[in-house]
Amino acid sequence: MQAGKSSIQFEHPPIITSAASIVGQTEGEGPLASFFDRVEPDPTFGKKSWEEAESELQRQTVQKCLDKAGRQAADVNCLFAGDLLGQIVATSFGVESFDIPFFGLYGACSTMGEAMILGAMAAGAGYADRVLALASSHFASAERQFRFPLAYGNQRPQSTTWTVTGCGCVMIEGNEKNEGKDGRRAKENASESLKNAGQEKLHPKFQPCISAATPGKIVDMQMRDSMNMGAAMAVAAVDTILQNFRDFNRKPSDYDRIITGDLGMVGKEILLDFMREAGQDISSIHMDCGIEMFDPKTQDTHSGGSGCGCSAAVLCGYILPKIQVGEWKRVLFVPTGALLSQISFNEGQNVPGIAHGVVLEGKESFGE
Repeated sequence: MQAGKSSIQFEHPPIITSAASIVGQTEGEGPLASFFDRVEPDPTFGKKSWEEAESELQRQTVQKCLDKAGRQAADVNCLFAGDLLGQIVATSFGVESFDIPFFGLYGACSTMGEAMILGAMAAGAGYADRVLALASSHFASAERQFRFPLAYGNQRPQSTTWTVTGCGCVMIEGNEKNEGKDGRRAKENASESLKNAGQEKLHPKFQPCISAATPGKIVDMQMRDSMNMGAAMAVAAVDTILQNFRDFNRKPSDYDRIITGDLGMVGKEILLDFMREAGQDISSIHMDCGIEMFDPKTQDTHSGGSGCGCSAAVLCGYILPKIQVGEWKRVLFVPTGALLSQISFNEGQNVPGIAHGVVLEGKESFGE
């Protein structure tokens, strides 16, 4: 199952049988609004603090994913999840009530990719029948931890990204025949996702699966500007994408889309420039979740979106339905993360980056 130097090829690709996404009001005013399961107008999610709000966001998203799959928490063997806060407290309190064995992860904004790779490894190897992988972020909780209190009203440089208030959760199962009740439920779940996105006339034909993965390495480009995380993460994405090409002997045309997590406009240009220098032009198939999340003409989010919840929500609401209807056959999903903390930054340390690559493909048909 090892492919090349750093990648994983799944002989029996684990299947994504359910996906859910919930976002905040600002995200709900962007171009992808109709694709998410729910837009929550209350940024506190009915809680007393921003941190409690993010935990509630996770809890509701996990429950939505379970409901769409027709499952109970007791049906899930383990859960891989994380967020941006210290000691991933949003996740610890957010998933506590489900009583599911828990692996807490921190990969900064790449956490969704990390969770999916580990979840696929567990399900694909038979260590679990069914797992959940999720990640979240909240604009206000991240601002309080990494930048300034909201009331301070600080000015942002154009290179900054806007932390997405959002969460995405997927259910990953071992690739059995997936027939009978499970197959029908997966197809109904896919149909519901398309209906939520205003695409009732489209019918799901393919079941998304994780066919391969390229775990990322820490790449330090000596960046020290915490307001320009796109630049810090871009070369990590380059490293992972090129490693994926080498390990699987692939080229850009072997993918319908190569989708980074949250490089934003600044990081996107750096990524494309470095890829061209490496002899691989991906400009025609590249997409960045942070850029897609907001409308630069109507929303002042500077370079675009970021945060663990950015790529997670776009994956669950927008990317997976494209695979389900066969519009995209094979996608390289590359969430990107800037590995800093408020302590490391204040001590003058660099901001290394990391990017995890997940290859998503459509299984030929749903079970009947």
